[in-house]
Amino acid sequence: MHEWTLCRVWQASMRWTPNKVTFLRVVVGFAAVCLFGRGAWANLTAVGLTVAAIALDALDGHLARKKKMATPVGAQLDILGDRMIENVYFTYFAVVGMVSLWLPILFFARGAATDFLRALAMKAGHSGWGANAMLRTWWGQALVASRWSRGLYAAMKCLCFCYLGLELALTRGPVALVGELAADVNVMIRVGAQVLTWMTAAFCLLRGLPVLVEGWKYIAGNVGTVRGKKSAEQEAM
Repeated sequence: MHEWTLCRVWQASMRWTPNKVTFLRVVVGFAAVCLFGRGAWANLTAVGLTVAAIALDALDGHLARKKKMATPVGAQLDILGDRMIENVYFTYFAVVGMVSLWLPILFFARGAATDFLRALAMKAGHSGWGANAMLRTWWGQALVASRWSRGLYAAMKCLCFCYLGLELALTRGPVALVGELAADVNVMIRVGAQVLTWMTAAFCLLRGLPVLVEGWKYIAGNVGTVRGKKSAEQEAM
């Protein structure tokens, strides 16, 4: 009986949950970035791990919906995982000179602003979905919370990271698999990278716009509460 109980506890601890998948996704993403720049085949392996990380992003959402395990904390962990993955990728590619330094700065700033406003909304009792959703407008929910928007954004990031990883493996450095290319081919590859990265950044900003627009009321509410307390304290004195 004791052994059966231990077995059940072990099975419960080993059961996959959305939060565990999110943690694994972050580990896989960091492992991919660690492999970039360590040789052509390591770069190709990193591209494969990048696809796996994006697939795990879809899996944790699927588990949360199918097993009804969605929670406010889990949603915040999912957002944190997204931030860590996209920031570490764009920072690496900026450091090696493949994208503009302004790209990771933009993602950092956008993420900090939207996460700050979401935290204020949660403090006010708005968890992010359902009756207590932070976003009230139909267009805000469509851009931020809909499956098509989340899926399109994940696909754009996956395509962007894989494109840059393949460019690194095939055309850059002394161990590049393709080697020397004609100048016009290099220009086309570089233009493709710029178009993909800035399209991804633009869609990132577009998805953050509803949070920024609808989140300012929580700042105003907090400022009003603080002023009210100060006025009450002054009157009491």
